[in-house]
Amino acid sequence: MVDNESITNALLPVIIQGGMGVGVSNWTLANAVSREGGLGVVSGTALGTVLIRRLQAGDVDRHVRRALAAFPWQALAQEILDGYFVEGGINSDQAFKLSPLPTLTANRKRDLLEVVGGFVEVWLAKEGHNGQVGINLLEKIQLSTLATIYGAMLAGVDAVLMGAGIPRHIPGLLDAFAAGKTAELRIDIAGGPAQTIYFDPSAALGISAPKLRRPYFIGIVSAVAVAMTLARKANGKVDGFVIEGASAGGHNAPPRGYRTDTGEQPIYSERDAVDLKAIRALGIPFWLAGNSASRDALKSALDAGAQGVQVGTAFAFCDESGLATEWKQKAIQASREGTISVRTDGRVSPTGMPFKVVDMPGTLTDPAISEPRERRCDLGYLRQAYYDANGKVGFRCAAAPVASFVAKGGTEEQTEGKLCLCNSLLATIGMGQKLSDGSTEPALLTAGESLNSIMDFIPTGKNSYSAADVMAALRA
Repeated sequence: MVDNESITNALLPVIIQGGMGVGVSNWTLANAVSREGGLGVVSGTALGTVLIRRLQAGDVDRHVRRALAAFPWQALAQEILDGYFVEGGINSDQAFKLSPLPTLTANRKRDLLEVVGGFVEVWLAKEGHNGQVGINLLEKIQLSTLATIYGAMLAGVDAVLMGAGIPRHIPGLLDAFAAGKTAELRIDIAGGPAQTIYFDPSAALGISAPKLRRPYFIGIVSAVAVAMTLARKANGKVDGFVIEGASAGGHNAPPRGYRTDTGEQPIYSERDAVDLKAIRALGIPFWLAGNSASRDALKSALDAGAQGVQVGTAFAFCDESGLATEWKQKAIQASREGTISVRTDGRVSPTGMPFKVVDMPGTLTDPAISEPRERRCDLGYLRQAYYDANGKVGFRCAAAPVASFVAKGGTEEQTEGKLCLCNSLLATIGMGQKLSDGSTEPALLTAGESLNSIMDFIPTGKNSYSAADVMAALRA
């Protein structure tokens, strides 16, 4: 917990490490980058689930329990330990316990997991150094945002970064939490008006909410119009922008004229390039992202008036990232052989947004893996809220069983090609759910178009590289 000092007259580092989820940008990676003078960033996606799966896996190195020992309210930390920690870890054929599904209705257990998940990840990322640490969240995943940010702020997070939409309500909730007050967030609901949810730390956790330090808010945008909307209409101060190009990994903003409900493959052109002169005119610091992992790219960004660059893919495959070693080594080997490819897919994400996928055997991009997989939605982070025929709010996911999605007002066409990102991305970091037939949820890799460039960071005679190697190369 920190005092009420604001972060003023300070600049975030020149190099921002991308916030790649689920758990690829983990605390280990963020800690390593921050120690090297960059802004280490943890992914804020599904942190409640990541927390309890680490505990159920036995927390072998005691990292989670060390962070829990620093949580301000020990009775709450103990409640989580009692509910999820398994000494020595669950059996290899045993399924992980699940957290409650996100809904509009307040749920103490779910909120507590997301608060503590945010706290643990940021606390560990900040441990042992004086560098700055950020947390990255997606506007498309709204229902866990309030609790996750509150937990991150309890741990003294220095910056909140958010994209995949227009997060104009985030600055105001940072102000509210900093003042020890209830924060609110408008939730998009298909077929009708948005609704507002609230998070009162005192009521949700049964504690006396302290005043906290307000972190920077950095909007991740891909168009001048979005940056202008945030700059002019956000409900609080926007401290900076990350200008993310279409070559970046994960979710991408759709190209101009693209309809997200068609599932067509997106085609980007010069029309989608961001006018940096217009961005500079806003007078707000900005960083460039997408194919930015080189000394020349950093120099070009600085020459264009940026504060620096955000780098994701280069860090995603380094030693400290949360990506399972198996996938790191396969990607490095395929990059060395020139056999790996990255493409922008308009169908795979249940959000409808374009998503970068790495085509690799043994993952969900392999039809032999994806076609027999039974559809399920047991985590629910990407579920869409909608109004049913009676005007009540329900939840649906285009990657869930087709019949269920259609029964909730969707169409069969909208389910075509959709993959379960929640489960597959957890599998990518070695936390895949064990299924009743003895199999484990398959993985799905995402990366930017610069994936082949990871070879540039591998020292001679080695088959892997560190976050420090990336930082050194960028600064050479």
